[in-house]
Amino acid sequence: MPTIQCHCGAVKVSLEGAPVAQFYCHCDHCQRVHGAAYVPVSMYRADQVRVVAGEPSMWKLHTTLRATCRDCGTRLFAEPAGLGMRGVMAKLLPEGLFEAQFHMQCQHALLPVKDALPHFKGFPDAFGGSEGVVDW
Repeated sequence: MPTIQCHCGAVKVSLEGAPVAQFYCHCDHCQRVHGAAYVPVSMYRADQVRVVAGEPSMWKLHTTLRATCRDCGTRLFAEPAGLGMRGVMAKLLPEGLFEAQFHMQCQHALLPVKDALPHFKGFPDAFGGSEGVVDW
């Protein structure tokens, strides 16, 4: 059971079991929140992700609830409405625990990312979308 923490150590989050999926998100909301072209996400069921120390600041961009360290500003996880999931910022995982399976929301990509992974235009079928991919 790995534990992740913010950069200053004030907030710690335990993760139980295996993630449901691991991917890179290119959506315009992630771009705005993280100031990045895309974000590595490790998606868990909400009950697998527990804050065990500290108290993150909880806020929303549109309908997605987000947890951020009050002291250092580290983005910890996001909870998209209606999915019962929490997307943990994979950069916080111990080395070797993030293995991306796909890219999603590539319709918002700032630049093409060329790798061997599938690149879904929106959400993959498993997340209520379609299997439509972009052709880079």
